[in-house]
Amino acid sequence: MNLRLSESATAAVKAESVRTGRSQQDIIRQAVDRYLAEPERGTAGAPNRASLRETVIPPRTPFKHDIETIQLPDGLNSLDLLDREDRI
Repeated sequence: MNLRLSESATAAVKAESVRTGRSQQDIIRQAVDRYLAEPERGTAGAPNRASLRETVIPPRTPFKHDIETIQLPDGLNSLDLLDREDRI
């Protein structure tokens, strides 16, 4: 089989290959398998849960509640900290 992709698709597959360390062939094979497994191929819609599970990148560290707090000086509130001139 010979497959010709658009330049943008080719670039996206190459970038994904570099990012994940997987071969371009493996990435394309998985994409075709997913497409063919969809009940209504080629239609826009919400992805199924199984495909979402495969695409979500787990966090590097698990979520934890931060118990350390800071005390702002009198007359200063968090809105003052956010309303700065150096912010764009």
